[in-house]
Amino acid sequence: MLTNPSRARAQAWYREPWPWILMAGPALVVVAGCFTAWLAVRSDDGLVVDDYYKQGLAINQTLGRSQAAAHLGIRADVRLAGDQVQVRLGAARSGALTLQFAHPTLAGMDQIVQLHMVQPGVYEGQLLPLRPGRWHVVLEQREWRLTGDWSLPAQEVLALDGDTPPSVGEEYWKGGGR
Repeated sequence: MLTNPSRARAQAWYREPWPWILMAGPALVVVAGCFTAWLAVRSDDGLVVDDYYKQGLAINQTLGRSQAAAHLGIRADVRLAGDQVQVRLGAARSGALTLQFAHPTLAGMDQIVQLHMVQPGVYEGQLLPLRPGRWHVVLEQREWRLTGDWSLPAQEVLALDGDTPPSVGEEYWKGGGR
């Protein structure tokens, strides 16, 4: 029996590299899609708010409190020392203060600290450690509030006063929604 030496014996498809190379792309996309779906289910999107309409209505009250702080001439210096936060008010006030640290994107990292007076114009409270990065800080009492942005650990002290420029959303609402 004569065989043609120029004709090589055909291999099974799974022993050829090209089918595997061509299947690798779609298989990789399926794995990446499963990973993305797992990540979306596992992590919480802290930027979505259910009651955005109520928050929009409440912005005018918040702006009035910021303007009251400017009118009263209130200013404060906020300083961190380990797990303690200390606030020094320029104008001595009585009553408890609330200090809020809000992370720009991760709502789960936000903290609200009740401050108590240790001496006239000096308030202190306990705080969990904050991650390095940018934080939105709100110091408030019933009649007024001060806001500012703090970059940790670059800034050791955050100075808050009533003349702090408003954030982007506050500028929109002050302008009447134009």
